[in-house]
Amino acid sequence: MLLINPSTYIAGVLFLCLMGFIYWAILRSSVNAATDVLPIVQFFQVFWIPVFFVVPLLTMRSIAGERSNGTLDTLMTTPASRVAVILSKFSGAYLFYILLWALTLGFPIITQKLHPNAAEAGALLDTASITGSFIFLAVSGVLFISIGIMASSVTRSQLVAGMLSFTTLFVVVVGGQQLGNLAESWQAEWLNAIVNYLQIFEHLDDFSRGIIDTRPFFYYTSTGLLLLGLSTLVIEAKA
Repeated sequence: MLLINPSTYIAGVLFLCLMGFIYWAILRSSVNAATDVLPIVQFFQVFWIPVFFVVPLLTMRSIAGERSNGTLDTLMTTPASRVAVILSKFSGAYLFYILLWALTLGFPIITQKLHPNAAEAGALLDTASITGSFIFLAVSGVLFISIGIMASSVTRSQLVAGMLSFTTLFVVVVGGQQLGNLAESWQAEWLNAIVNYLQIFEHLDDFSRGIIDTRPFFYYTSTGLLLLGLSTLVIEAKA
C-alpha cells in the first residue's frame, strides 16, 4: 500500500528538495564563514526536520488507513498474524525512510564532481562521519518509525495519526535536549547520566565523530520493539 500511494512519492520528492536546499545552504555558509565542522556533519545535524514531517507522512496511513477503509478486519481474517501485519507495515516505512536518506549521498557526490578541489581536501566526503551518521539514522529510525506505527494503530483518522506522531516525535527529540538543560541546573550526576542516555542529539554527535556506542543501539531497538508490540496488542483489541 505504501509503494503504490502517490503521497509516498510526493513526500520523497519534497524530502529530497528540502534536504538539497539545506545542503546547498550549508555549503554556502561554509564558504562565507570558515568552520571546523564538516558540511556533511552539519547536514546530518538537521535530521530532525525530515523526521518531524516525513515519518508521519510515511506511517499515518499504515494502520489508520486500513481501519478507515474497512480493510483491516479483512486483513485480520487472513492467515497472517497480527505481528506479521505490524512488522510488514513497519518494514515498508522503515526501508523507504532509509532509502530517502541514502539518496542524499548524491548531494556530496555531485558537489565533488563540480568542485574537485574541495573533494581533494576531504571537506565533502568524510568516510567516518558519513558511516557513523548513517548508522545513527538507521538505528534511530527504528524508534521513529515505530512511533509512527503506534500512533497510526490507536486511531482510524489519518490526520489524527499524523498529528499524534508529530507530537510524540517532537517530545522525544526536543524534549530530551530540554531535559538535559534542566538536569544540568540540578547538578545531580545520576540524573545527568540518565538524561544523557536519552538525548538523541548527543548520540548523533558521538556517531558523527566515529564513536560507535552500544547503549543507543539498545535504547532505540528495545523501545522500538516495545512500541511495535503495543501496536500489535492495540489492533488485536480493536479487531
